[in-house]
Amino acid sequence: MVPASPVARPLRHVARALFPCIWRGKYFSSGNEPAESNRVTPMFRHLMYKIKSTGPITVAEYMKEVLTNPDKGYYVHHDMLGEKGDFITSPEISQIFGELVGIWFISEWISSGKSSAFQLVELGPGRGTLTGDILRVFSQLGSVLKTCDISVHLVEKTPHGWREVLIDIDPQVSDKLRFVLAPGATPAEAFIQCGETRDHIEVCPEAGVIIQELSQRIALTGGAALIADYGHDGTKTDTFRGFCSHKLHDVLIAPGTADLTADVDFSYLRRMTQGKAASLGPIQQQTFLKNMGIDVRLKVLLDKADEPSVRQQLLHGYNMLMNPKKMGERFNFFALLPHQRLQVGGHQMGTCQSKPSASSPVAGFGELTWQ
Repeated sequence: MVPASPVARPLRHVARALFPCIWRGKYFSSGNEPAESNRVTPMFRHLMYKIKSTGPITVAEYMKEVLTNPDKGYYVHHDMLGEKGDFITSPEISQIFGELVGIWFISEWISSGKSSAFQLVELGPGRGTLTGDILRVFSQLGSVLKTCDISVHLVEKTPHGWREVLIDIDPQVSDKLRFVLAPGATPAEAFIQCGETRDHIEVCPEAGVIIQELSQRIALTGGAALIADYGHDGTKTDTFRGFCSHKLHDVLIAPGTADLTADVDFSYLRRMTQGKAASLGPIQQQTFLKNMGIDVRLKVLLDKADEPSVRQQLLHGYNMLMNPKKMGERFNFFALLPHQRLQVGGHQMGTCQSKPSASSPVAGFGELTWQ
């Protein structure tokens, strides 16, 4: 089951004269969990020693320790994908997802001139299901090929200016963590856009670095990047959350036993291209997949399916991917392309957010014509 995205609500933050003060964001810690669920895990003890030695840590550092610590990290000791894990991804739900993404790359390869040098790079954890489905499409279409965990910083606007949200030990309860505000400016504040109107935001410098490198590479050598994830276009505030057994989990409870994640801010990614590459989207997953011909592909597979169980599985996967109440509107697609790919009549379109030309549409971002 895919949980609903949190609905934005105002923070009930009371300014205090002394920092750090308690941070009162409502979506990261409910405060209503039973005491027995707040068990002391090996990761919790590690974090306690770390915080006692160096002081409160950033949310980004907390996520890295909890998820990727080589000794006690969640990803090291848990199989988080699938029905028996904590969450499931689109490629695991249906083969159609990876097949359509494969068609997208074939379409862009053709539009860019069918270069003999072709590199397929997947940035993201998983079992290789997505790449496997894409390569199967490449094989079927006769294409010739030569042979990231990201953390966020939480920043809130206060009467004293922007202050980063940190994680500290609760002085009232020795085996409990809490959110506090930094006493002064931190490097994360440098990534806040001038004129930002939200009162608290999530920034991800690592994602910005990746997008800058991708944009630079696309500008110099061509190619395309397709990003699919939970996300928004600079509208949300509280998206940092945990998942355990497909249910929301308090991010500060029993660290190391649940996955931690946050939505992608696609408006931030667009800014980080610095005009070197054109961007498309974000658009909702149901729109992208429909434009790519998911209904046509589903019909083909259903016609070939002999077993009722296979047909039921195909329909279930389609519903999970397309239903607005499931993944259809919660996941978004975003693409980076060379500017010349989107030029119309020799004139380059806007560099902030370009739109495909009518004569050469980008698959998925405009309706795909089947012949």
